[in-house]
Amino acid sequence: MKVARITLSDRASAGVYADRSGPEIERVFCEAWGGAVEFEAHLLPDERDLIAETLRLVCARGECALVITTGGTGPSARDVTPEATRAVLEKELPGFGEAMRMLSFPTVPTAILSRATAGIRGKTLILNLPGNPRAIGECLPPLLPAIREALRHLAGE
Repeated sequence: MKVARITLSDRASAGVYADRSGPEIERVFCEAWGGAVEFEAHLLPDERDLIAETLRLVCARGECALVITTGGTGPSARDVTPEATRAVLEKELPGFGEAMRMLSFPTVPTAILSRATAGIRGKTLILNLPGNPRAIGECLPPLLPAIREALRHLAGE
C-alpha cells in the first residue's frame, strides 16, 4: 500500500527545525498496520492554496489510497489545513476528527481546539492529524480499524 504523508509547517518547511511529525506518522502507522507500506513525503508551508493543490494532485495520480496530513489544525490564523482539505473533499467524514478530540480531551483539555477532519476524494481517504508527534502516537492507532474499513469501501470491497 502507498500512503502520502504531508507535513504542514511554515518553520519546518523553511528549515528552521526538522520535521518530526511526518516520520512519526510513518513509525506509528507501520508499527500498527503490519505489512508493507510505502510512503510519499511532502513538507509544505501553511498555505491554503498550496495544500489544496497538493491534495488534488496526490489524489488525481491515484497511487495513494490514503493521504495523512499533520499540522495546521489549530485555531491560529496560519492553521488552514481543515479549510484546504474541505475544499478538495467530495465527502466529509467528520467522525475521525470527533474521535481524535474525544480521545485526547481527557488528558489534553485543549484538544477541543483542534479542527481536524477527514474525507474522501475519488478513491482516496484524506485524514488530518495534529502536528504534535505525541498526539499522532495517541490518535492514529485507535483510528486504524475505521481507516481499514474506509479503504475497503473505496476499493469496492
